[in-house]
Amino acid sequence: MASKRLKKWGDSTLEEKHVVTCFLEHRGKIAIFLRSQQVGTYRGRWAGISGYIEPGTTPYKQALQQLKEEAGLGEGDVSLVKEGAPLEVVDEGIDRKWVVHPYRFAVLEPARIRMDWEHVEMRWINPEELVQYETVPRLAETWERVAE
Repeated sequence: MASKRLKKWGDSTLEEKHVVTCFLEHRGKIAIFLRSQQVGTYRGRWAGISGYIEPGTTPYKQALQQLKEEAGLGEGDVSLVKEGAPLEVVDEGIDRKWVVHPYRFAVLEPARIRMDWEHVEMRWINPEELVQYETVPRLAETWERVAE
């Protein structure tokens, strides 16, 4: 999905970007990932597996691609639990409006997770603990979109 420019107060504009955020779960816990200093935004913050939705692909296909790239998980390693309604997240600090497409996947074998350069740490937490971490904007609300 292409980015769009949206008007906001004043003369500047917000750039709209569509992204996926994937939550991995196993035995009632979810994995969160600490973003490395090499990523473009939100360095040193906790997040799910996420990425821009590339032109010509669907959010679901992009979610699977991100899982493969960032966690080393193929389609056979996960099972879709829920796809949530998109969430708009405005970050005026970077003049951006994110449209987050959330997904929740059960991980069949957590030992198969292999982080790439985008993350430096992974933790398994109870979902209600998300609010205790410095996360990307509105991660707990994104989780609520896929929580049962």
